[in-house]
Amino acid sequence: MLQAGRGYNAEALAQACEVNRRTIFRDLDALRQSGVPLRYDERLQGYHIPETYYLPPTNFTPEEALSLIVLCQDLGGGEKLPFFGPARSAAMKLASSLPARLRERLRTTGHAVTVRMPPTNPLDAQSPVYEQLLEAISERRSVRIRYRGPTEDEISTRLHPYRLLFSRRSWYVIGRSSLHRATRTFNVGRIRRLEILEDPYEIPRGFSLDRYLRNAWHLIAEPGPDREVVVRFSKLVAQNVAEVRWHKTQRLQLNDDGTLDYRVTVSGLKEISWWILGYGDQAEVREPPELRRIIAGHAKRLVEQYGDEAV
Repeated sequence: MLQAGRGYNAEALAQACEVNRRTIFRDLDALRQSGVPLRYDERLQGYHIPETYYLPPTNFTPEEALSLIVLCQDLGGGEKLPFFGPARSAAMKLASSLPARLRERLRTTGHAVTVRMPPTNPLDAQSPVYEQLLEAISERRSVRIRYRGPTEDEISTRLHPYRLLFSRRSWYVIGRSSLHRATRTFNVGRIRRLEILEDPYEIPRGFSLDRYLRNAWHLIAEPGPDREVVVRFSKLVAQNVAEVRWHKTQRLQLNDDGTLDYRVTVSGLKEISWWILGYGDQAEVREPPELRRIIAGHAKRLVEQYGDEAV
């Protein structure tokens, strides 16, 4: 991880290696004592090993090679993960360079594993925008974008791009917007024009996606304190809901009658309301009252929309 050059802080290393921070600091000290030129990069906000130093290459296990190739083949190209088309050719190159025993293993098992992505925004013609954003983040240069949101007129703003994030169906860029004077999220598919500027910028030391998104259900963390939400799901869908990790804060309680009480802490109620509505009359919000009113308002408008057919 350190040799890859991305830069990882102690917390990220601890999570990836499934150990505590104290163990990571001991390991980093062991690397230094072994003569490895470990550095902490202020720009990347993480530890890394300089490019001029090379550790011996690591041999792939059959499981590692199979995982990489399946992911590259299934996520790249076609209507899969936008902008990751080159991953398919990377998988072919990796497969061709493996030892004979691993190539044979891939021939016999590679077609047995498939990863299917949910529907995504193909982001046709947005590849240049994505590449420019990557370049701007790499060089820490501001960009000016013209952007059309889903419900607003086209705007122009200077943006300090911090991160590119693929979430569920599309790519997003997160950074500080001069127009909004705050960190905002922009859908890459809605950027109409982008220009890389000469203005340099720095990513704030304390910035992280987790801090920015807080406990948002998806991408929109609303102002104000986090809210505790309780939803009771009927016996018909309880198992379906319980099988999925929908949110990092969820807590589940299966009741004697087969229903499920789903508890979660979220930064805002609007996004989670749409998820709840997807379960129709098989879900009932128990808390908070404000969310019950939001769901009831949607239900009322649905009845009005369908008229006599809803009776």
